[in-house]
Amino acid sequence: MQVTEKIRVGIIFGGRSSEHEVSLTSASCVLKAVDKTKYDIIPIGITKAGQWLVGDDVLALLSSQVRQLEAKEPRQLQSSASQEALPVSLLPVPGKAGLVALDVEGETPQIPQLTNRLDVVFPVLHGTYGEDGAIQGLMELADLPYIGAGITGSAVAMDKAIAKAVLSAGGFPQLPYLVVLRSQWEKDPALVQKEVESHLAYPCFVKPASLGSSVGISKVRNSGELQPALAEAAVYDRKFVIEKDAGNAREVECSVLGNDEPIASVPGEIIPSREFYDYVAKYHDDDSELIIPARISAKATRKVQDLAVQAFKALDCAGMARVDFFVDKATEEVYINEINTIPGFTPISMYPKLWEASGLPYGELIDRLIELAIERHGDKQRNETSFRPKEMRSEP
Repeated sequence: MQVTEKIRVGIIFGGRSSEHEVSLTSASCVLKAVDKTKYDIIPIGITKAGQWLVGDDVLALLSSQVRQLEAKEPRQLQSSASQEALPVSLLPVPGKAGLVALDVEGETPQIPQLTNRLDVVFPVLHGTYGEDGAIQGLMELADLPYIGAGITGSAVAMDKAIAKAVLSAGGFPQLPYLVVLRSQWEKDPALVQKEVESHLAYPCFVKPASLGSSVGISKVRNSGELQPALAEAAVYDRKFVIEKDAGNAREVECSVLGNDEPIASVPGEIIPSREFYDYVAKYHDDDSELIIPARISAKATRKVQDLAVQAFKALDCAGMARVDFFVDKATEEVYINEINTIPGFTPISMYPKLWEASGLPYGELIDRLIELAIERHGDKQRNETSFRPKEMRSEP
């Protein structure tokens, strides 16, 4: 009987992001759910300092590092990393799709040794350097299939200001918003406040442009709360999106799956345990409610699904994305909020829950994402990387 070699899947998590801890939780769930009879799994952890590590217990190691950082024990952290995991780097060279072992100081040895071949990569990374096109660019250089949107889709979706501009140009319904640079605010905070009050009024939301998981987001109810909210956003980004409050609206999310012909899941509704769906409500509070399907009409459901697929295509997404909406409770007007190209995979995350409710269980969802990554990579292999006149090509 012929034995088929298993696909080697690198699952990357952690990273240099304020969403590092969320990534660890998502990765833990993916590692438990992935079918080990189909795949050889290579866990790859990236520390908050940006060091890549492999090892059977690298997830536990990164989790302990987070606790050590919180306890301010950096010396213990550094020594444990060298003892329990192997520092590695990914060669960004086509045909060398694997991890290269480094020495304990993180330097490349004189004779680099390939430690793990990779067939496909699942970047379970949230936020900067993982969801913004950075790691996707490295995968492209290495000519590796990877799950999720490419460089363009990742970068555009990650930057809320640019994503809103693209969606606005495409005629997608959105709430009124302003984009403000940190330098503008620092130079003339009074002018920024005047613009907010003349264009949006209160209440409104202040958001760092390029972060997820509600990190750095504040609800501003009056003029006295605006400057502290801008100061909080300035901790995390150089650009802010200030958006009008949705008012009496439902928070509805829809999962999208596919490449050139994506499909939408049944939409779900979030009832946050706090005033809005902030970081604590998302990841630390069990009192938030996820209602599947969302309590909206069949007409509004179809509109949400249609807009989710259209937005996925407009931003050149691939593989997966979660599209977030506001649906007015009285009129059922639908407004698109944002697109997440690497949505959460925690036990309470909407993306896998919505697909499970749509008939695609967690494990099969991971299978499909791997298939889509390999399919998209294969399609890109058809592209010529050197110019040849048409008459020199044999194919029609």
